[in-house]
Amino acid sequence: MEAQQFTVEDLKRILFEGAGADEGVDLDGDILDTSFQDLGYESLALLETGSRIEREYGIALDDSALTDSLTPRALIEAVNTQLSGAAV
Repeated sequence: MEAQQFTVEDLKRILFEGAGADEGVDLDGDILDTSFQDLGYESLALLETGSRIEREYGIALDDSALTDSLTPRALIEAVNTQLSGAAV
């Protein structure tokens, strides 16, 4: 079975659905290495994002996956690690 991939587009959609977007933030730009804080997402928004990812993709993210992922790139990598483990 091929592992499902979580992409930056998936993350942008879930962030927007769960917490919206700050007026001055362009989620359509290159956000991979921009901190969530600079994008206007605080810890509560990231917890909501994590919950949505878990429900939608059927995985469990440990607390460190969210607290240690300071950028979209780091969170995407953490989710994809979980997804590849879930496919085994």
